[in-house]
Amino acid sequence: MGSEFNRRDALKRAMAIGVVAIPSSTLLAACASSGGDDKPAKAAPTGATSASNPLGVKKGTPLEAFIFKGGFGDAYVKAAEADYNTTYGIKVKHTGTQGLGPKLQPRFASNTPPDVMDNSGADNLDTAALAKEGKLQDLTALLNAPTLDDPSKKVRDVLIAGTVEQGQFGTTAMYAFNYAFTVYGGWYSNKLFQAKGWEYPQTFDQALALGAKAKKDNIALFTYPGKYPYYVHFDLLAQIGKIGGKDVLNAIDDLEDGAWQVDAVKQVIGYYEEVAAKKYFMTGSEGMTHIQMQTAWTKGKAAIVADGSWVENEAAPTMPKDFDLAVGALVGAGTSDKLPFGTVYAAAGEPYIVAANGKNPVGGMELLRIMMSKKQTDNFTNTTKSLTCITGAAEGLTLTPGLASASKALSAASTNVLNSRLQDWYVKLNQETLGNLTLQLLTGKIDAKKWIEGAQKGADATKKDSSVPKFKHV
Repeated sequence: MGSEFNRRDALKRAMAIGVVAIPSSTLLAACASSGGDDKPAKAAPTGATSASNPLGVKKGTPLEAFIFKGGFGDAYVKAAEADYNTTYGIKVKHTGTQGLGPKLQPRFASNTPPDVMDNSGADNLDTAALAKEGKLQDLTALLNAPTLDDPSKKVRDVLIAGTVEQGQFGTTAMYAFNYAFTVYGGWYSNKLFQAKGWEYPQTFDQALALGAKAKKDNIALFTYPGKYPYYVHFDLLAQIGKIGGKDVLNAIDDLEDGAWQVDAVKQVIGYYEEVAAKKYFMTGSEGMTHIQMQTAWTKGKAAIVADGSWVENEAAPTMPKDFDLAVGALVGAGTSDKLPFGTVYAAAGEPYIVAANGKNPVGGMELLRIMMSKKQTDNFTNTTKSLTCITGAAEGLTLTPGLASASKALSAASTNVLNSRLQDWYVKLNQETLGNLTLQLLTGKIDAKKWIEGAQKGADATKKDSSVPKFKHV
């Protein structure tokens, strides 16, 4: 993830567009109406299938990869491409970049897209809309292909639970393969907390008490990237689920009437209003990018940031070697919460897509299959300090402090894992409508009541908008 979000995806980097950016859905609509032919000029070449080539890649066929170069970088993809090159007798045309949307929208419109893309970061493509328009390859063949390391197992058999569902958009087909597995939460320096005698808070009251202590030492409780305020939603949305239960969070995802007007939402938004009123957010946060936020935090100006596990790699340039990075589970109201302390928000992220009308979609899927080999997952984890979506892939590896903490938190959470789909189902609603509201809330320009009213109004408008694909939990 590592996307700037993640979503860096996601959310997933997640899946991030700036508050002032042109909505990706608008760009997509413009491209879709530009007159491009929805069918390739000729069928993409394929080769004979075999045990060693189950997807039928034709040797010598060019392959183009367009990779988001964010918190994870793109060296791990180049490593997998090297194996692909050796096996299939070509050199993958590789582009590592940021801001995929502006670069790739015209190519999708003219039916000349790259074959495989890491659709993360700022200005990413609207995956749901592309899938609805038939622009993306159904990855079912990849899921049913044998793994590189153990031909007796299919790819779908080795994926962490929820990975397939994360890439589905109201269908049984999977259109996005989320390679990384991201643990979100409140990230902090264990060294700083121990030096100050602080304990990571479990409740809102404890967090506010910590904010008062930190303020006396001229340390902010939180900082956030005001340029991308939806980073705050990594915690905020999941906290609603912790307090109210998964059904409450699902109702928000499903755009149910009145979903934002329940008590769990009021408690969470009221908490953020109070943090802002007490001035526990770092001054100047509203003008920061995610990198500036991380730099301020690693320099000890703020105690906690809401981020994904890609932060260990993304913030590495400014993070002291003895920082002792750790992640805290979701903070909630207390014993009245539906889910206990230890509940985390975690999800597959870093979504890879394959263009249905690319020159070599089968090759694109094969590159993804190679990326799931033990050799490549080990390389990813060792170089990016992040988990992959492969079950048990990190076993036997020496984990960095942040990755070890994330792995421990995920294990301790057991089944108490939340995943807000609003962030990838309704990108514009999350990043623009809610993002703008959150920025106003954190800067004291609106109160919790106004935030909730705006969120409900935005959700209702999204629900009524026939141009927006709709999804529901099943």
